[in-house]
Amino acid sequence: MSNTTLDLRGLVPAPVTPFTPEGAVDYPAIQRLGKWLGSVDGVKGLTVLGHAGEGTFLERDEQSKVIEAFRESVGGRIPIIAGITLEGTAVAAEEAKRAVQAGASAGLVYPSHGWLRFGYQKGAAQDRYRAIHEASGLPLILFQYPDATKATYDLDTQLDIAALPGVFAMKNGVRNMKRWDREIPVIRKERPDLQILTCHDEYLMHTMFDVDGALVGYGCIAPEPLVEMIAAGKAKDYARVRALHDRLLPVTANVYHRGSHMEGTVALKWALVARGILAHATVRSPLLPLVDGADKEIAAAMRSAGLTK
Repeated sequence: MSNTTLDLRGLVPAPVTPFTPEGAVDYPAIQRLGKWLGSVDGVKGLTVLGHAGEGTFLERDEQSKVIEAFRESVGGRIPIIAGITLEGTAVAAEEAKRAVQAGASAGLVYPSHGWLRFGYQKGAAQDRYRAIHEASGLPLILFQYPDATKATYDLDTQLDIAALPGVFAMKNGVRNMKRWDREIPVIRKERPDLQILTCHDEYLMHTMFDVDGALVGYGCIAPEPLVEMIAAGKAKDYARVRALHDRLLPVTANVYHRGSHMEGTVALKWALVARGILAHATVRSPLLPLVDGADKEIAAAMRSAGLTK
């Protein structure tokens, strides 16, 4: 798929990577998870190997096999987007080439991790996107990190990246509503073809009226109401968005309002256990199990939202 035909205007779940109890990648579980997500009307693609998918915790051969397994699970009917996460530009470009070989249709480009602490030099982010696309041919998604980090891109940098060949969408998680309200209209005006996707799992209602869709880990546990929320947001139906938000709030609280956003990945797995999609919630270090009783709290929240049988 070229960047001119890739349409992610809707829900793009970022699924977890299931593991066996012994800690190996559970490929049969990937088939079940991907087949289920791909069957939900309104799901426009799956983004794998991101934070929710523990992608940076996997070996290179595991990463390629995970892409292949998810692509097989959806029968090629919807695109598989791969997280491109390695720190150096050249190694990230090679990572993107491996993703293409494994069957990825697009890449979600993470900032170089050193930028999180030290910030980035002017022009470095543009060079990263340019080099990755030139090396791999992969259509790319601009990933806007939270304003609380030094890897967040200022408006000019976002506009520059969005104008580069191959960049067709933005996953925006700035988590600063002042910046959201000021920057999104400018990006819309200056880059009208850019598909804008929210990744504010914990602030979905507040961003749902300004976007083409959502690229969220949340989508892998509650795809049906999130598809409905996206449609209601596009229709500017505040009452419906609000009702869905309120219905999901216990789930949001139990998954994303924990001590660390990283705990959300563990909680997502417990939510999938509650839905009967996964058998257990095994994660890979440095993630740790949640506190005792969290699984029951998450299951109760999923029941209250009508997401379990």
